[in-house]
Amino acid sequence: MTKVEQFESIRHDRRVEKLSVRQLARKYKVHRRTVRQALESAEPPEPKAPERAAPSLDPYKAIIRQWLIDDKAVHAKQRHTARRIWQRLVDEHEALVGESTVRKYVAAVQAEIAGNVSDVAIVQDHRDGAESEVDFGEFYANIAGISTKVYLFAMRLSASGKAFHYAYATCAQEAFFDGHVRAFDRFGGVPGRIRYDNLKPAVVRVLIGRQRTDSDRFIVLRSHYGFESFYCIPGIEGAHEKGGIEGDIGRFRRNHLVPVPCVETLSELNQLFAQADDADDQRHVDGRINTVAEDFEREALQLQALPPESFDATVHVRSRVDAKARIMVRQCRYSVPVRLAGRFVHVRLGATTLEVRHDATIVAMHERATKKGSETLVLDHYLETLERKPGALAGSRSLAQARADGTFTPMHEQFWTQARRALGDGPGTKALISVLLLHRNINAEAIRVGIEKAMSIGSFDSDVIAVEARRHLEADIAPVIPIDIALHIERAIPDISNYDNLLESKQ
Repeated sequence: MTKVEQFESIRHDRRVEKLSVRQLARKYKVHRRTVRQALESAEPPEPKAPERAAPSLDPYKAIIRQWLIDDKAVHAKQRHTARRIWQRLVDEHEALVGESTVRKYVAAVQAEIAGNVSDVAIVQDHRDGAESEVDFGEFYANIAGISTKVYLFAMRLSASGKAFHYAYATCAQEAFFDGHVRAFDRFGGVPGRIRYDNLKPAVVRVLIGRQRTDSDRFIVLRSHYGFESFYCIPGIEGAHEKGGIEGDIGRFRRNHLVPVPCVETLSELNQLFAQADDADDQRHVDGRINTVAEDFEREALQLQALPPESFDATVHVRSRVDAKARIMVRQCRYSVPVRLAGRFVHVRLGATTLEVRHDATIVAMHERATKKGSETLVLDHYLETLERKPGALAGSRSLAQARADGTFTPMHEQFWTQARRALGDGPGTKALISVLLLHRNINAEAIRVGIEKAMSIGSFDSDVIAVEARRHLEADIAPVIPIDIALHIERAIPDISNYDNLLESKQ
């Protein structure tokens, strides 16, 4: 039992069996300090690296298993014998292991494989809140005019048939975890057990039958929410064991992804998915009298409560900023402020967003790119350099993206055109950049008003625009007194006697 598995068991016994810290320490033969660590956090503290050497056969067990599994698709007379496996290990991998050791391990693995025989499928009666199924599906969507491969995360409650769907640009671990977090929030609770197949974000290695080596992060997720996992038999033999989610993904694809959806962003696509899930709640699963929503209303009462804190589904990576103020994350480039060029930054990579930090301060936020090799550049990140190189603005890719996403508006275009006409290309562009810098401290609507007023008097000075923008903000904040009330406000007559005395003294 690994450390994370031990922590999960301790948390489970505390939650279900109500065992005390002392009882848990006695049961698992650990110090009470370790029990308290497990109850405080699902993720164990960083362990010290073990220094013992692995047994001679351990590095090759996975290879042997794979050879024997592959043999199932080969003619019986051409399958590996134990001796042949030993010979290949020695010849191809230079393994220092005895033939008798290999024979014992091969016999054990072959016995496992021989005992793994498919049986007649048994009709299941699912208890409320007891189980759900998870899988990823693939489809294509037209996003911003580009045909894009998208991954559909789906979780389905087995009893009521209620399902949650969410689209991601990737099926990596961060999307897998984020899908769980969103699904549990959508359901308002956690099922007791979840069925999986061979999803790489959860499984490090597929062994024989239902045995898996789980990833540590997945064990932490499972321990955090308090659910159990169940793995289906690999390949086509185990497909029927999660037929509910397989059928749900196919049904959702046919009903809501035909014709191919056309959207501007992945966020817009997920809004459509939320509406589709709401509509599907009113459907009837074959053979059932109640709708999905009616059955879920009953099942929701049996789900486990959500933990007080949500799970952090992001992946933390460290990246170096290149000479063009960009970082490379999962084969996509994202801009950061130019002052960070050549430095290392910390990135919290989520399923849909990307957060960049430097010295514990957030310096950039991006939506996650949907295409490998793409660039996401923010014009604001390059303004300090463009002040010194104004000629580079017109052809910059960051300006093209700002025009495309609407942050560089027609008002900016008009100001830039008139500023260059009045001041010349260089000074006019610098005037525009000074205005763009104002956006860091003043909202866009106030700056728009400031630009209009400055241009009406033929001024292109950013200070004038800033003053007019702040006046607009102050006017919005100041209370408005109706005219009929203002006319009846009594004001004291000012005393100007001191001013009169001053004039007399000068005469």
